[in-house]
Amino acid sequence: MTAIDDPYDLVVHAESAFIDGAFRAATIAVRDGLIAAIEPLGPAGVEARSEVTLAPGERLIPGLVDTHVHVNEPGRTEWEGFASATRAAAAGGVTTIVDMPLNSIPPTIDPAALAIKRASAAPQAVVDVGFWGGAVPGNLGTLRELHDAGVFGFKCFLAPSGVDEFPHLDHAGLLAALRELAEFDGLLIVHAEDPSVLTAHENDGGPSYPRFVDSRPPEAELVAIRGVIDGIRETGGRAHILHLSSAAALPLIAEAKAEGLRLTAETCPHYLTLDAEHIPDGATEFKCCPPIRDEGNRDRLWHGLLDGVIDLIVSDHSPATAELKLGFDGDFGRAWGGIAGLQLGLANVWTEAARRDIGLESVLGWMAQAPAEFAGLSGKGRIALGADADIAAFAPDTRFTVVPSALAHKNPVSAFAGARLRGVVTSTWLRGVPISGEPRGRLLAR
Repeated sequence: MTAIDDPYDLVVHAESAFIDGAFRAATIAVRDGLIAAIEPLGPAGVEARSEVTLAPGERLIPGLVDTHVHVNEPGRTEWEGFASATRAAAAGGVTTIVDMPLNSIPPTIDPAALAIKRASAAPQAVVDVGFWGGAVPGNLGTLRELHDAGVFGFKCFLAPSGVDEFPHLDHAGLLAALRELAEFDGLLIVHAEDPSVLTAHENDGGPSYPRFVDSRPPEAELVAIRGVIDGIRETGGRAHILHLSSAAALPLIAEAKAEGLRLTAETCPHYLTLDAEHIPDGATEFKCCPPIRDEGNRDRLWHGLLDGVIDLIVSDHSPATAELKLGFDGDFGRAWGGIAGLQLGLANVWTEAARRDIGLESVLGWMAQAPAEFAGLSGKGRIALGADADIAAFAPDTRFTVVPSALAHKNPVSAFAGARLRGVVTSTWLRGVPISGEPRGRLLAR
């Protein structure tokens, strides 16, 4: 790399940088927000406005892409919000998020609501933000309008969502949504639990965690996913299974992929790192839907990732106030269901992956490259010439203990409180500029 008349904006020297699926020593140069050069590690002194040499033990990684984040603003900003959510993302090495259409008010189910959401995010976001639309009974037949307005796809629930303003689709509605989206190759992302199975297993709640898991059995996911697969086959559409919890569904997904159906699936850090055997009764900070299942199920989810049946790992960051999470005397039937884990995703997954002798290369594939490809963000999730210079310095061997009050999340509630994790993000850059409190994030469109 030689000095030129027009200096680079940033040069980063790294003894270990993740490039083309592997780590190697490299010097990365940035100009106009893009990666302009990748060279063998060279001496300091390249002409640049800013020059950084990573410390020994730090690795240069691409910014992560998290396509499953509930920011909740406007309408439920006391639960989270774009300022706190995007700062938490940056602290965890995430440089791009895609926001879910609920639990904001209004939900993102028409172009006017999308405009409100974008206006809320624009003056606050410190990382780049995209948006999912919603598919609900009342907006079927008009999804093309939201698609043309720039949403990345459409989320639906097959069982009640937990908020009245975002009703679920029945089977006829699922088929109608898939058929409508197939006309313009839109993507349907699905919360796949079957309401009839949930009704059959409904109980009166209480503090017992096993009793809560019994109320949302694997069968609920199996029946719903089978319905999604049948719908894809019938309509020629494409769909994505959100937050896969039950490993029992892996053969169904594998068979659908082998058949050539356009189906993808994700899972989440809490399903990969926690297990039902270690969740105490009354610990409603662990409540999420579908639920965290047993240790054997967790092991099979890891195998699903390694086998390529599960495509990506995203947070499903779904926070709420401490009152909603913890204010019901440990009653799992009444507490809000959702895990706040945006800032901790990389450390959680890397800690467990390392324990299983799975390399950081695989983790970054699942949490950076694969989500970027899933969302069609070709300039994200990788360190490559011409890509956005969204990068982070990561110290994979540094350990820390999770203290909820020290996290950037708005509410200091965490299922990971007290966990001893491995891996610290020491710096994060968005398009080559260090992320600070300044709202430099862009609003992305499909």
